[in-house]
Amino acid sequence: MRTKLIVAALATAGLCSFSTATLSATKEAELLQKLADRLEKLEARNTELEKEVKTLKVENDKISKSLESDNISQYEPEITARLKAVEKDTLDMKKSAKVIEALDGIKAGASLTTVAQKPYGLPTGTKNNDTQLSYRADVEVELPLSPIGNTEQKLFGHFRMGQGQGLNTPFSNLGYFGAPNGAAFTISNADKDDSSALLAQAWYQAKIPLPFGGFKPHSRESAEITFGKIDIFGFFDQNEVAGDEATQFLNSTLVHNPLLDAGGEVAADGNGFQPGFIGAYVNETNKAEPWRVSLGYFGAGERGASWGRSFDSPLLIGQVEKQLKLFGGLTGNYRAYAWQRSKATELDEKTQKNHTGFGISVDQRVGDGLNLFGRYGQLTKGELSFDKALTLGTEISGNYWGRGGDVLGIAGAWMRTSSAFRKAGGSSDFNGDGTADLNYSPSGTEKVAEVYYRYRISPEFSVSPDFQWISNPGGNPNADSVRVVSVRANVSF
Repeated sequence: MRTKLIVAALATAGLCSFSTATLSATKEAELLQKLADRLEKLEARNTELEKEVKTLKVENDKISKSLESDNISQYEPEITARLKAVEKDTLDMKKSAKVIEALDGIKAGASLTTVAQKPYGLPTGTKNNDTQLSYRADVEVELPLSPIGNTEQKLFGHFRMGQGQGLNTPFSNLGYFGAPNGAAFTISNADKDDSSALLAQAWYQAKIPLPFGGFKPHSRESAEITFGKIDIFGFFDQNEVAGDEATQFLNSTLVHNPLLDAGGEVAADGNGFQPGFIGAYVNETNKAEPWRVSLGYFGAGERGASWGRSFDSPLLIGQVEKQLKLFGGLTGNYRAYAWQRSKATELDEKTQKNHTGFGISVDQRVGDGLNLFGRYGQLTKGELSFDKALTLGTEISGNYWGRGGDVLGIAGAWMRTSSAFRKAGGSSDFNGDGTADLNYSPSGTEKVAEVYYRYRISPEFSVSPDFQWISNPGGNPNADSVRVVSVRANVSF
């Protein structure tokens, strides 16, 4: 019995051992199979990686080759094309930045003014009785220069062209003192079909902070030096309400002091400009109410203004101006000036004498939409057709009737004939043939009234109907009043 049991136990142990060995072999086979499968996958992945590496090497070669050229091609890799595009945009931005830096401070403006006028009241047969047209174009550029220490510098250029003088051809022949179309411009001595551009102004200006050598940011005083070809009215006799014939009053007696402009005391060249030198002291200690003193020395007369013998018979003019805050802080500008002109031709067109005179120019805002102006001028020595002139007027904003961009202008001028002109007698050449059609004994005062309405179509474009009334033209007590109806269009930016 014991023997059987022993045999049975040994058999059982052998079976278990066999079973365990069998299971172990099976697991090892499975493990080997898994390892073989993973190895196969790794080999496949390695093959793929080798292909990708080759592809990357090819792409890298393409990128390297593509980067050797600055040109962008449709056949090159997208990344290099995009990189070159970014580089190009960056370079363009740098170039633009340099251009902007170079243009920093440059100011430019341009305008086109067209005027149509129809006179009423001129004698029958007058050459200028028909409707007259004119246009004028202006381009202005202000170029800052590199400063010299604390001294600021700039150049100013002004180009002008135009055609048509209309009722101003020549205005003195028609009897009245002023020009009904102050915006008209034709190059002196040019053919009527010639509209060539003219370099009207070209001047240099230096602004020196005072005291000299002081700390510029703390400076509230300065000296200005200006010289070149100049429009004198840009520096003297300025006025905020009546100083721009392109958008404000048209009659020249209302644009500037009549003695200086219509009376001819500035003695500019045939185009209205002249060589000159201006020195000024500016005090801005009180920023709200600065003041300035200016002294100008200009070439004048037929030869002096045209750069011939410019300072043989010069015009000397000095001005004091002050800005005030009145009527609750509203701005006003007050200017007083005096002038002396050497060797001016008298009324007899033969004698030459020195002329002296003085004037004032005032503009004061008295309400949010109401601005008043006034000018007075008097000749103290010399002979002109008139020796005293007064102009008064106002500019009313369209805010009062819901048109904030519109302006209504109303003004009048009075020019008293001089004793020398009354003694010499006056004449008018109405048909423009060079001979007097009417000789008369002047007396009294020529009176001018003007009303305009500036209708703003856009910030850059406006249209202005305008009416002028000229009474006792040229001091002629027997002359009919002249009426002038105008329409002006102005485009500017």
